Amino acid sequence: MKHVLLFILVFISAFSFAQQNAKTENVILITLDGYRWQELFGGAQKKIINVKKYAGNIKEMKAKYWDKDATVRRAKVMPFLWTTIAQKGQIYGNRKYGNSVKVTNGYTFSFPGYNEIFSGWGDKRINSNGYGYNPNNTIFDFLQAQKGFENKLMAVATWDAFPKIINDKRNNVPVFVDLKVNNKGLVNAKGAEYTEWKTTVPAHNPFAKTDSLTYHFAKEYIARNHPRFAFIGFDETDDYAHDGNYSAYLNTATTLDRYIEDLWNFVQSDPQYKDKTTIIITCDHGRGDIPNLEWRHHGHVLHADNVWIAAIGAGITAKGEVKNKGQLYSNQIAATIAELLGYTYKTDHFAGAAIDPIVK
Repeated sequence: MKHVLLFILVFISAFSFAQQNAKTENVILITLDGYRWQELFGGAQKKIINVKKYAGNIKEMKAKYWDKDATVRRAKVMPFLWTTIAQKGQIYGNRKYGNSVKVTNGYTFSFPGYNEIFSGWGDKRINSNGYGYNPNNTIFDFLQAQKGFENKLMAVATWDAFPKIINDKRNNVPVFVDLKVNNKGLVNAKGAEYTEWKTTVPAHNPFAKTDSLTYHFAKEYIARNHPRFAFIGFDETDDYAHDGNYSAYLNTATTLDRYIEDLWNFVQSDPQYKDKTTIIITCDHGRGDIPNLEWRHHGHVLHADNVWIAAIGAGITAKGEVKNKGQLYSNQIAATIAELLGYTYKTDHFAGAAIDPIVK
């Protein structure tokens, strides 16, 4: 794993996110913190959902999420991803088919993972979730310097470390965290609030609480300001996994899938975004394997470097679940975003190459 950077370019040519003739003008990046590839591709896992201390009401959870067929189970948890995205987009990372996506930072926890996604570099110096302001330039810095992107970038996230990860002091990108409901019932953060909501969000389950505020605020901001690059960082899948609350973990994944569907429907109904916008979805790290009952943990847990990537929208060819053998890395996401928008990602440090250059 420590030498994985040497092999980054080996399998890139086997993948293609987009058609050369398509035009992406906007990208929305979404992360589900610590959401495992096992549930994404296989739905509820038998050795967890049958354990009362994790699943709670086993009968109720199995009625909601269980089926002998993994393709049915996964669609029960994330129906939008396994219908619309699977039909119109691309999904990478099912290791059962020899298709792999990994992080390269060696730590497999959040701050290093997000730095890798944003900067394109699994920087070994970033070794703590309490790390200070990120010294690495990121896709935010890169796009902020491009004509037409001034004041057209934003980030909304549940975790309060994102201002440091993105380094808003350096690039002045608005990063909204610590979302709260004020005494007027309005979601507000960083001094921004709305006197009248223009958008609606789907009903959510009681498990996704702070992530629901994150989505409500993000959708409202996007609808009002039409950023060309937006980031939405959800967090509660990771929180509930650490708690060992498998029912909340799965229910939250279902809610976030519903939010992604809602955002896609909005994008495709908005004149400034329709057929000109790509949504990329991924996670910052994986978790341990089921046989060891380490699904709650990551960090120095074996195989927690396994992640996944999905994409839908302008320029994305309809490949569905990619099953051919190959290796991708989180450090390729920043360059892929730039490539989709018509740029070659250039920075002052190492960065993984785009996933098959797509916009010439």
